[in-house]
Amino acid sequence: MPEGRQTSLSVVDQWARSNKRSRYPTESGERPTFGSRGAALGPNYGDLMLTAGQKAPSITLLDQDGTKVALSAFTGRRVLVYFYPKADTPGCTQQSCGLRDIAKKIGDVAIVGISPDAVAKQKKFADKYDLPFPLLADTEHVVAERYGVWKEKSMYGRKYMGIERSAFLIDEKGKLQEVWYKISPKDTPANLLKAIKK
Repeated sequence: MPEGRQTSLSVVDQWARSNKRSRYPTESGERPTFGSRGAALGPNYGDLMLTAGQKAPSITLLDQDGTKVALSAFTGRRVLVYFYPKADTPGCTQQSCGLRDIAKKIGDVAIVGISPDAVAKQKKFADKYDLPFPLLADTEHVVAERYGVWKEKSMYGRKYMGIERSAFLIDEKGKLQEVWYKISPKDTPANLLKAIKK
């Protein structure tokens, strides 16, 4: 490289330099985690907060039938992507069944659920409650991290990582139309119905 010539640093290198850390894993195996737009995430993955108008992070996961589903397949129609902590638990059942019950009232808007559950667990959940939309298995929480919903949680004094219940309405061009972090099960279908009437 000619003397004096400078090249722009990658987002990864910029983050590493500003935080005085290597872009590569340390001896303990740590590696900085990066969001869909290249933003470095903190140890609790809480630094990434998507907002309306941004391009929706990509999604490619297996659904309850073992079929690969990509967000790009829904280009040209709106899609609600909702994240739930665990299949067949009270809150997640209420949320998913609430969306099932309004599915015929939202026109061609697609619904896609995502949780860390395995394909077989998603299949059992979908069959038990007759859920007519894809439930995607994000077992490595890769997509959850891209959307900023993989969070540190606490229960009975024990801290652990898990899904923060959230939902995102994505428009026909793949941009975020609505962003609902920390949404309640009952508000998920209600907010969707309001949003599509705007």
